[in-house]
Order: sequence, then structure tokens, then C-alpha cells
Amino acid sequence: MLAKTIFWGGAAALAWTHVGYPLAAAVGARLRPRPVRKQDGTPSVSLIVAAHDEEDVIERRVENLLELDYPAGSLEIVVASDASGDRTDELVEAIAAREPRVRLIRAPRGGKVAAQNLAVRETGGEILAFSDANATWPADALRKLVRSFGDPDIGYVSGRATYESADGTNREGAYWAFELWLREQESQLGSITGGNGPIYAVRREDYVDVDPRFGHDLAFPYLMVQRGRRAVYDSEAVSVEKPSRDLEDEYRRKVRMFEHCWLITLRGRMLRGVGPIYLSELLSHRVLRYGSGLLHLGVLGANIALVGRGRIYDVALAAQAGLLALAAAGKSGVRVPGAALAYYYVLVTWATVVSLAGFLREGVPAVWDKAEGTR
Repeated sequence: MLAKTIFWGGAAALAWTHVGYPLAAAVGARLRPRPVRKQDGTPSVSLIVAAHDEEDVIERRVENLLELDYPAGSLEIVVASDASGDRTDELVEAIAAREPRVRLIRAPRGGKVAAQNLAVRETGGEILAFSDANATWPADALRKLVRSFGDPDIGYVSGRATYESADGTNREGAYWAFELWLREQESQLGSITGGNGPIYAVRREDYVDVDPRFGHDLAFPYLMVQRGRRAVYDSEAVSVEKPSRDLEDEYRRKVRMFEHCWLITLRGRMLRGVGPIYLSELLSHRVLRYGSGLLHLGVLGANIALVGRGRIYDVALAAQAGLLALAAAGKSGVRVPGAALAYYYVLVTWATVVSLAGFLREGVPAVWDKAEGTR
């Protein structure tokens, strides 16, 4: 009975988080949409780029932001250098010497969020926009990002993070396209459960100094909802960056990211003070998704114990073995339909388990290192 409970409960949870919930969110978004009342405007913006040892890309990044189609008098560009030890500070200062819109703020080594917190305190824009050092924005990105703040209920806006063609073997495009589609459904329902680090913005009055170990991507959306605000997604506000070079690099990046996700999920009080619809979104899209690795292990173990107890269990075990075999083919580069996606799914799912073990064993550091191959 215990094995059956684990098997069917785990299988139902996996089916819900990956299939049932996305379908339910899409239906809900159409039955009771909450449109955003966008208004074209140019509020004053402090655009902050946190950087640590980004000499390879920082000049290109700042020059790209200077080309934004936004009134010069309403935009300040701030590079918050997290104790960079290379030429990052020197390169930014050279641009700032000829361009009054650019500032360098030096921060002691404390991680991305700590550098962002410091920069927020030393700027004055009505809207706080954030991006990464390795991203590129089209000229209209900022105008489109701030349109949603014409709606007084909006506290946070995430744009659409896109990726160039991978130089190596990373093929996460299908998964990412699905994830962005799901965020659009959540946004139409009310609020998203996660943002995109390369392009997002928040009203200054709604900015929260979060724990430096927390990332804004996951923390800000639920914090906005807890404060009675909305966190929404605008697919027309676009950012472009290079993906990780291959899936092995992407796996290491996912492990680091999931460690922060586990910290927020277990200690960030994300489920408190939100309504039933948003609570179901958090449980379905975040808690169950982060727990998918544990659910898969539980289902597999229970399935092995139930072999011979019914044809359904024999078929289920064969299906799980088939998924692992397809993933192995994807890892080896064999051209089998669905192999690359299966490998990506298994790799990311396993990253949720490894990250939980790392979080429980060592905690989560506030500092970060840039992902290999993304510059």
C-alpha cells in the first residue's frame, strides 16, 4: 500500500506540474483574464547592471544601453561592480568620463543582490530596471518594459529573455519556449511566479532589499503579490544573450540556480499572504517543479517494488527505462527523435536533487561566478 501511494501520488504530481497545471493556467487565463493597462511614457529610470569581472563584455553592454530609444534626461545607467578584480571598473569609468548618463558604483564583494541593493540606494529613478552584463537589448526594449507601469496595480515587470544560437551542444530552446509561454498564461491570470534576470523592472516604491542569497527572479514576483501588487510578463520587451556552451555547462548553472530556489522555497515564506489562485500557481509551478527530481526517484523506487503486481506497473517501469535510454542517446549525440530533449529533461531534473543536497549540506553563498561560454 505504501509503494502504491508513493507511485500514484508521485506520478499524479509530476503529471500535474508538467501537463495539468499548464493546461489549467491557459484555460484560466482565457476565462478570467486580467489585462494590463499599458501606457506609453518615459518615467525616469535607473538601469542597473551588476558585474563581477566582466571586462570581456562590459564595454559592449554599456554601449548597447546608451543606444536605447529613451530620453537621455530620463535615464541613468549604473554599473554596480561587485569588487571586480579585472579591468571592469576602468572600462566603465572611461565611458563615464565622456557620457554623463553612465556611473560606476563600487561594491564590496557580496554577490549580485548586494551590489544591486547598494546601487538602488545611490540612484533616484522612479523605475528601477535591471539587466546582466552579457545581455543585449534592442533599442525599444526599455520603452516596452516600462509601459506596464502605466497600470497602478503593477509593481514588477519581467521581459522575455531570448538566446542566440548555441555555439556548442546546448539545445534547451524547446523547454525555454514552453516556460515563457507558461509565464504569459500566469501573467494573464494575475501574476507570474518567476521573472527573467536579463530584463526586468520594479517601481522604486516597491523595491525590497531581499536577502543577498535570494535572487530577484523568484523572490520579487511573490513579494509583489504579498504586498498587494501584480508581477507581470511582457513578451515584447526582449533581451538577447548567449546560452551556456553545452548541456554540461547548463547543468552546472542549473544546480547553482536551484540551490537559491530551494533556499527561497524552504525559508523565504513564499507561500504566506497570497490568495488561493496564486498559491496554487506557486505550488504547481515552483514547489512541485523543484521537487520533480525527488518525485521521479520516489516513483521509480516504488515502481520497482511493484513489478509483478499488475501490468500497469510493468509498463510504467518500461516507460521510465525508455526515457533514461533516450536521454543516454541524447548525451552520446545519437540522432534519435526526442533524444536531445529527453537528455535535457533528465539533466535538469537531476539538478534539482543535486542542488537540494548541496543546499542542505553547505547552504547557499551570496556570491556568484559567471556561467562559462555565455560571454
